[in-house]
Amino acid sequence: MPANNPEMALICLLIPLLPFIGFLINGLGNRKLPVGLAGFIGSATVFTSFLLSLYLFFSFNGQPYLTDIFNWVSVGNLQIPISFQIDQLSLIMLLLVTGVGFVIHVYSVGYMHHDENFGKFFAFLNLFIFSMLLLVMGSNYVLMFFGWEGVGLCSYLLIGFWNKNQNYNNAAKKAFIMNRIGDLGFLLGIFLIFNTFESVSYAEVFSKATQMPNLLNAPVIVTITLLLFVGAMGKSAQLPLYTWLPDAMAGPTPVSALIHAATMVTAGIYMVLRSNVLYSLAPDTLHVIAIIGLITAVFAATIGLAQNDIKKVLAYSTVSQLGYMFLALGVTAYTSSMFHVLTHAFFKALLFLGAGSVIHAMSGEQDIRMMGGLRKKLPITFLTFLIGTLAISGIPPFAGFFSKDELLAHVWEHSKIMWAFGVFASFMTAFYMFRLLYLTFFGSFRGTEEQRHHLHESPASMTLPLIILAILSTIGGFMGIPAVFGAHHYLADFLSPVFNNARIANPSMFEAAELSHSTEYILMAISVGVAVLAIIVAYVTYVKKRTVPADEDTRLSPLHNLIYHKYYIDEIYNALIVRPIMWLSTNVYRFVEQSIIDPVVNGFGKTVLGGGRSLRLLQTGDIGFYIFAMVLSIALIILLNFRFW
Repeated sequence: MPANNPEMALICLLIPLLPFIGFLINGLGNRKLPVGLAGFIGSATVFTSFLLSLYLFFSFNGQPYLTDIFNWVSVGNLQIPISFQIDQLSLIMLLLVTGVGFVIHVYSVGYMHHDENFGKFFAFLNLFIFSMLLLVMGSNYVLMFFGWEGVGLCSYLLIGFWNKNQNYNNAAKKAFIMNRIGDLGFLLGIFLIFNTFESVSYAEVFSKATQMPNLLNAPVIVTITLLLFVGAMGKSAQLPLYTWLPDAMAGPTPVSALIHAATMVTAGIYMVLRSNVLYSLAPDTLHVIAIIGLITAVFAATIGLAQNDIKKVLAYSTVSQLGYMFLALGVTAYTSSMFHVLTHAFFKALLFLGAGSVIHAMSGEQDIRMMGGLRKKLPITFLTFLIGTLAISGIPPFAGFFSKDELLAHVWEHSKIMWAFGVFASFMTAFYMFRLLYLTFFGSFRGTEEQRHHLHESPASMTLPLIILAILSTIGGFMGIPAVFGAHHYLADFLSPVFNNARIANPSMFEAAELSHSTEYILMAISVGVAVLAIIVAYVTYVKKRTVPADEDTRLSPLHNLIYHKYYIDEIYNALIVRPIMWLSTNVYRFVEQSIIDPVVNGFGKTVLGGGRSLRLLQTGDIGFYIFAMVLSIALIILLNFRFW
């Protein structure tokens, strides 16, 4: 993997450095810089990084390369340089992070225009982009972990951005703490990687992994991959470490879009894809990943059926879609997983920003039971939201159809039962998304008269990003048209070299049976038919019958109540983990800290103070006393020396 020339090294350095400079300027100039200038700096730095990423993409000749900036750590065999690896996978992620990130920055200019901490908000957004770029560009696991922790910190800062609300602070702390659980697994995995391969560099680790004998499904490789996956479970919200993501909706809506579409939750998928050599040597781990991904996809989809907060519905849809991505990884459909990451970024960013436009028009209201009939007042928001809903539901020719269909086709090859559950989750996805669409934009308005009076379309700074993302959600799937249509799968061809070492390490993992054209057509028909059926059922229920979800104080059926309360998972966590820890902490503080540690520490302090007060009395100011003390001291010294000799 040859190093590139100084010009490329400078470009690679500038891509993450520019957002960091934006962070410094807006952070130091918060409340001093004009709102327009702060928004321009925050957006322009990310846009410039996007242009530089485009330059790298179009100048890439297919040969991966490293750009060494400087040697960071050098201790014995441990060499950790600050260097960036540019290959097909990192280039795709660069375009995703900077492209979608820039659109969200532009949207934020209108959405956060009246916030008193406008500059600080853009500073945190820039820092988020910087951390994610460091994560995807780094050439070793330690640099990835550095960016990994950076996005975790930024999620805490942005989720709790409106920190005068204690519930928002609790949501931020929850995200931070739950991610620390996963991060511990990731960190232990890095330690074990160094212990096994004597390096943390991707190039060296993956090269040695393909050459070491008897590594296939060996305990050490299974342990490494499982530990790394624990980190991915936390960052990408898989069972059981998923509960932080729905609560992360406490932050401003652009933050939700950034977390769900372009940064934090994609980090776990990227990490597994980057480590594809190690995972291809651990089929047992891949089986675990597929099962957890499938359970997460179905489980989160059921919760989405009964949520009434517009952002919570989208949050659980993200958890479910991430489950699909891990399911694809588990059946070795690496390209399909990345394909769904890309299309999901387009339509999920669109849906969250569309939800933000609705919330903006509704004066902060997020309950879909208080909406209705908004399509006439918000025509651009409605049309773009409809496109995003069609895309996530898997309706052709929108982007989600191509990626989800390809993903499910690979699952069909692996297990018919898994495929059936995947299709069931797809049915629920289409149902709850169109439930959301119908209750928000159709029927009669159910809000207050004051809200009705203030209904209006969002400004251009918010609707233009919606239009851009709607276009991407419409045409984005054509980068991976199925071979059954006689087309070229550009994404698969482009990413193929990334998995060359994995093919060498375990060729059998890539010997999937080819589906016949008739089978592919049948699978597509079932997938689309199921989605259309869900749309029709939702239409009949919420448009024809004008059904509105029950109020909070209405008695629900046991099953509906269970789903509405999200299976009481948060309550179970509180009962089994949070409350016992709080009880233990309170009692340790009371009986150990206050009864033992404080008296001992304070006792030492009092002893020193008392001794000082006593010795202070020796300073009398009497010269005769000083001469007497000096003579006495000399006599004692002579006496002690005499006895010693």
